[in-house]
Amino acid sequence: MDRGRNQERRKCMRYTLAFPIRYRVTPRHGLPLTGGGTTCDISPAGLSFLCREALPVGSHIEMVAEWPANADDRCPLDLKMTGFVVRSNQGSVAVRVTSHKLCADAAVALSYRASA
Repeated sequence: MDRGRNQERRKCMRYTLAFPIRYRVTPRHGLPLTGGGTTCDISPAGLSFLCREALPVGSHIEMVAEWPANADDRCPLDLKMTGFVVRSNQGSVAVRVTSHKLCADAAVALSYRASA
């Protein structure tokens, strides 16, 4: 009996969601890399996304995803995350998320408050 084959190793269930993401990678040696892509799936503990370049495995990554819902049906939300690149190949990147926070877009939120 092969126990390892059809077992899910992830701690949290991943949800298939596709929305824009921006990232900044800080390699151990070298200059920071910035870019964008599209999420494939996401959970509180990890995510995968598509981008044009391979990212250095083990590097710290900061990400901002444009959340598909708005606060109060007006103010755009961003999902801000940090973590580490665990896999990167052929335009697909997997990240172990270490922190995440859903935030209102500050510039838009201020313009709504000013007009109220």
